[in-house]
Amino acid sequence: MPVSQSTEYGERGVTPRVVERERKVERKKVAHPVARRSFDLAGATHAILRIGAGLLFFLHGAPKLFGWFGGMGPAGGSAELFSLMGLAGVLEVFGGLAIALGVLTRPVAVVLALEMLIAYFYAHAPQGPVPYANGGELALLYLVVWTFLAGNGAGPWSVDGALRGRGRATA
Repeated sequence: MPVSQSTEYGERGVTPRVVERERKVERKKVAHPVARRSFDLAGATHAILRIGAGLLFFLHGAPKLFGWFGGMGPAGGSAELFSLMGLAGVLEVFGGLAIALGVLTRPVAVVLALEMLIAYFYAHAPQGPVPYANGGELALLYLVVWTFLAGNGAGPWSVDGALRGRGRATA
């Protein structure tokens, strides 16, 4: 009986070389301690990005909505609630908090990404094509972060993650 047909290697018709290659693949699947740490680091940095960006976005909207931190304009007031700046303040304050906590992260991130896209083209792009020159870098940076979170979800250390762990949430 040929080696590839022997019962030692099963009925699949594999050679000893194929079996050894499969064993090497299986050994590689067992994560090295450094690889396990880098996986944990990926989750931690995902959470740090979400929490940090959410809190900073809250701080970006608080002057518009509440007049905090010096408020808006030279008088330091807040925006009219039923204006574009008022709407932006509401989205930034409550959206930023939702993102920081990891609550409904994907849909909130989509809404905030759209807000930043509109803000860029409404307020910054008319001032010139270069984001550095037109002051639109922050809007574009938030757009990229919200797009990442819309695609990848809240990650660890989030309400979404805790609910998903109990089978009650999908994002």
